[in-house]
Amino acid sequence: MSKPSTTASPTAAIILAAGKGTRMRSRLPKVMHEIAHLPMLGHVLKSAKEAGLSPIVVVAAPEMDDVAALAKAHGAIVAHQHEQLGTGHAVRMAESALKDFKGHLMVLYGDTPLLSAGTISKLRRTLDADVRIGAVVLGFDADDPAAYGRLKLDTEAHLERIIEARDASEDELAITLCNSGIMALRGSLAWSVLADIKNTNAKKEYYLTDAIGLMNDQGMHCRVVMGEEEEVLGVNSRAELAQAEAIFQFRMRKSMLENGVTLHDPDSVFFAHDTTIAADVIIEPNVVFYAGVSIGSGSTIRAFSYLEDCRLGKHCVVGPFARIRPHSTLADGVKIGNFVEVKNAEIAEGAKLNHLSYVGDATVGKYANIGAGTITCNYDGVNKYRTIIGASAFIGSNTALVAPVNIGDGAIIAAGSVITQDVSADALALARSHQSEKPDWAKAFRKKS
Repeated sequence: MSKPSTTASPTAAIILAAGKGTRMRSRLPKVMHEIAHLPMLGHVLKSAKEAGLSPIVVVAAPEMDDVAALAKAHGAIVAHQHEQLGTGHAVRMAESALKDFKGHLMVLYGDTPLLSAGTISKLRRTLDADVRIGAVVLGFDADDPAAYGRLKLDTEAHLERIIEARDASEDELAITLCNSGIMALRGSLAWSVLADIKNTNAKKEYYLTDAIGLMNDQGMHCRVVMGEEEEVLGVNSRAELAQAEAIFQFRMRKSMLENGVTLHDPDSVFFAHDTTIAADVIIEPNVVFYAGVSIGSGSTIRAFSYLEDCRLGKHCVVGPFARIRPHSTLADGVKIGNFVEVKNAEIAEGAKLNHLSYVGDATVGKYANIGAGTITCNYDGVNKYRTIIGASAFIGSNTALVAPVNIGDGAIIAAGSVITQDVSADALALARSHQSEKPDWAKAFRKKS
């Protein structure tokens, strides 16, 4: 075998995503179902980009507008497969989009969300290693091969052919080396080989697997790169979607633990695909992370909290039973207590919101203290307005701050106030009705009752 190239050859990705996924029992295209709050197709696009594949073409059905939108958001080209005539046919739908591209092709699937960039790179390196290699297939050993296609190797470990389970003999069915469908093709031969695939089979479809036999017929070598069975899991049903989610969460929990995050009960914590947590963070049980969350070192997320699209600095404490909603930023040392909800807010260093409060569309200054039951009244039924609370301000319990309103630095708001006007720095603001008292009224009331 010739010496491997030190520079990877340009390789385009063709991601097949036109399947409707009828077993999902959903109006949503199969590849748009989410794993860890990212559509399956998004996971594949992410891995393809991390592996350096470019350009990327997503093959979708014409009516799949959401699939096309996601592909374009990731910088991919969209090609349409108007009729589903097999995997070989689907790959050929990308030909016009890649007519000016000179390089290898990597065929991926939009419903294999667990495939890693590392495995993609392994296929790419294997294809680059020898100009005599025409194709590289990702294989795996299956405990229960069932309906998987089998990979038959010759005595020199070259891939001789891919045998569909329904066409396999008894001896061939005993093979446990299975086909994932993921394949890299040498660019100089790919399109001519794909054009030679015939549909002379019971389904009258063009099978990508036939490319292996055609490459061998041209005197090229075909190789198998081994992967893990769970990595090539194809999701075709809700049960398999749940299985893929469980595998992803297991991987994330393992990674977090290995990187210095404490998880008191790992199985009860659920991460998003992009959750970023620094070392020495403590996560208590039953915490859920939606997309877009990052947490600085030394912070603690207490039990039953929910965080979404927010940034936490160092040494923050959140919860228990807290909800941090999108576009919120917590600086170092912020404390968000039980049953507190924060939305679209900037909470400065050392500020405290300890109990039963809603702070939305707000800026809270350094070391401000927000009393229990405080609400920023940010919505008038039509528009949203912002509340600004200055540094070291003290907001008494059960205060309603009717936005837009500005509370000055060091101001104190008396408990139970409804604040509708700006409050000057270092002032005391009271906005509540005068208290009156009727002696012995309660005693008389009870006697009468």
